[in-house]
Amino acid sequence: MIHEDLELILEDASEGMDKCIEHLRHEMVSIRAGRATPAMLENIRVDYYGSSTPLAQMSSINAPQPDLLIVQPWDATALGAIEKAIMAANLGINPSNDGQLIRLPVPPLSEERRRDLAKTAKVKGEDAKVAVRSVRRAAKDMIKSTQKEEKLPEDMAYEAEETLQQMTDKHITKIEAIMAHKEAEIMEV
Repeated sequence: MIHEDLELILEDASEGMDKCIEHLRHEMVSIRAGRATPAMLENIRVDYYGSSTPLAQMSSINAPQPDLLIVQPWDATALGAIEKAIMAANLGINPSNDGQLIRLPVPPLSEERRRDLAKTAKVKGEDAKVAVRSVRRAAKDMIKSTQKEEKLPEDMAYEAEETLQQMTDKHITKIEAIMAHKEAEIMEV
């Protein structure tokens, strides 16, 4: 039986690890795999009247075809700034501005570009693993300090640490599955 304070620490750790996985899923959506999606432009921020504004908050982004994105800003004066931000994002896409909207023809991925995107996905996955391990380390430290403060038996702290390690392993496995799925999606021709 684990002490209630240790249970709370484990619950917090589980929530923290779940957030790491959610963040990874969000990051993976923005990595291009095959067809054009508005999510590809999700992380782009535009310098708009002196403040960094997300592109999605200042325009509508549509994918009318699998190889085309259209960005239509609410304010036509922002076209230049949006175009500059898209080019600075280094997506491998050249925007075409017609004075009212920006067309982004999405070229098919070359084998080299696919490998680069797979590497990017792998790096994001490794970052998520590091974040999960960081949550584990913080929780482990809290378990040790709680055990000393509350004068709990060592076997109770050991049991909590075992549960924490199982939780960590489960989350790392989820991350690896997400990474493998994204890599397969990217490498699919």
